[in-house]
Amino acid sequence: MTLLTTERLILRNWEDRDRALFHRINSDDAVMQFFGFRRSRAGSDAMMDRLTCDIVTRGYGFCAAEIAATGETIGFVGLNPAGIPDILPDDAVEIGWRLAPEFWGKGYATEAARAWLAFAFRTLGLDEVLSFAVWTNARSIAVMTRIGMSRVDDGDFDHPRVAAPSLNPHVLYCITRDEWRQEA
Repeated sequence: MTLLTTERLILRNWEDRDRALFHRINSDDAVMQFFGFRRSRAGSDAMMDRLTCDIVTRGYGFCAAEIAATGETIGFVGLNPAGIPDILPDDAVEIGWRLAPEFWGKGYATEAARAWLAFAFRTLGLDEVLSFAVWTNARSIAVMTRIGMSRVDDGDFDHPRVAAPSLNPHVLYCITRDEWRQEA
């Protein structure tokens, strides 16, 4: 993948040194509040291995976010195929993030997401990027808004892979290339 950098971050593929943090963010109750599951260490390792391979193959994905000044991995931010057939277009690409709680509220997700939007529109030539979250996930929705995304009229949906009724309703946000150009 092309290494992406921002003022404070390096966005890169996963490395073995990231495994403990990756497991922590995928099993932490606060981080996973809007997910109906927590990943075991083996499950986290398998997911990280899949993401690593996908990033090598595609050139992008949910990538490690590292603080440039310290080398500390804080979570992930990136682009990924949305993968929700019958609800979203087959070629839909989502932007998403998951950071360890001690890095919340510092602008890292927004900073990294802006870099990924530039990559999506300049490098990949995408027409639009989507994001979705449980309708009560105010923190993620705030990031979507800060990066210029707008809620899609009539776009809300029940996520087909979420069993918990309270976590099933999702809101859909989108930004087009033209909207991004106006924001940039």
